[in-house]
Amino acid sequence: MSRLSRPLGVALVYVWLSVFVVVPWVAILVGAFAGGWASFWHSVSSPEAAFALRMTLEITLVTLFINLALGVPISFWIARRSAPGWRVIQWIVELPLSVSPVVAGLALIVVYGPNALIGALLAHAHIKIAFAFPGMVLATVFVTLPFIVHETVPAIRAIGDTQEQAAYVLGASPWRTLWRVWLPQLKWSLLYGMALTAARSFGEFGAVLVVSGSIVMVTETATLFVYQASVNNQMQAAYAVSAVLALVSFALILVLQLVKRLGGNRLRDH
Repeated sequence: MSRLSRPLGVALVYVWLSVFVVVPWVAILVGAFAGGWASFWHSVSSPEAAFALRMTLEITLVTLFINLALGVPISFWIARRSAPGWRVIQWIVELPLSVSPVVAGLALIVVYGPNALIGALLAHAHIKIAFAFPGMVLATVFVTLPFIVHETVPAIRAIGDTQEQAAYVLGASPWRTLWRVWLPQLKWSLLYGMALTAARSFGEFGAVLVVSGSIVMVTETATLFVYQASVNNQMQAAYAVSAVLALVSFALILVLQLVKRLGGNRLRDH
């Protein structure tokens, strides 16, 4: 039985990958290029599609910056168990993994919407969160924050604080210690977490759909464009933008594997 179970298991894995990954991905590419390269380029370079892709890229870049600024100190607080209420911080970080993105988007509307107290106060100051770029960034940050933290906390615990204490004894400031001691050792974990964050940001739909209102040429991301195009039966445009997102995801997978390999080789060298 053991001799038969292994090839059977391998065959089932390949069948699963073919049915749920390869075939849909090939179908998207075939649909995107069904009219030739000119039709594909016309679809992705249309004003609406170009705006949606650009907004997705902008949201992803801002999300990466915010997640780095928040993720690194949060990772140290959780790894060191030193901050008051660090368990609460850990639970908050884990929350996006168990809460539907649609619920997260709705929660942002409840707090920052035009009919909410905070939203109304911000509106008086001419600051718009819901149905605008800041709300879309907040929604994306919420659903992607766990990735950098999850990759960094185990690395911090594995490294320990011996080198940090030695740097302090030699007179290094906390900021210099972060840059010269910690970041060089955490760079592979941070890069891996950033790649996961970017992949999730590019594909985010539920939370952004709710908090943005999906206003064409105002708050429409690439995933929202694909959804709206498919609803309007504009399948060529939906396939074309989906193909761009799929290619970006494939490139990020390659980056993840490269980072994992380089990080593993670096650990073995030490």
